[in-house]
Amino acid sequence: MLDANQHRGSYGEAYLRVLAAAAGLTVYTDSVDRDGIDLGIRMPNPGRGFARAIEVQVKTTASPTWRGSELVFDGLDRRTFNRLAGGDFQIERYLVVAVVPRDADRYSDLYTSGLLLRTIAYFHSLRDQRPLDDGARGSLRTKLSTANVLTAASLRELVLRDPVMAR
Repeated sequence: MLDANQHRGSYGEAYLRVLAAAAGLTVYTDSVDRDGIDLGIRMPNPGRGFARAIEVQVKTTASPTWRGSELVFDGLDRRTFNRLAGGDFQIERYLVVAVVPRDADRYSDLYTSGLLLRTIAYFHSLRDQRPLDDGARGSLRTKLSTANVLTAASLRELVLRDPVMAR
């Protein structure tokens, strides 16, 4: 049986997979999480060359803190932050925070018209942040703009964004 944190984490990743499928994207994972990335998302490439892709770290929260137009997230440790921060990655990396109901029984409902997922996720790039030194301890506060709602369309835009122009 999954504990509540594992349950939320699995659900957050599944939610992202649903958005990727709706956007016509493929999702991949590394066999071992050594790099702080939960999922890779890419545009299928029928031709030659490299497929456009992004990598994401997915976090979930059932107790969101809102400050104006920002979601304040305190759940990143130094190691995870450093694996997302800075601009030295060949594939763009994003933090995705999914806000889920406290009661797991409310994550979804089935109606005759379709499946309802009671989740909203936000994305944030830490590209402009400097990695922290080894002395940093505890969790780090990250502010995500509520304008950065992750939808099938916005996920597709992130994947298709020119990495050079995004910098």
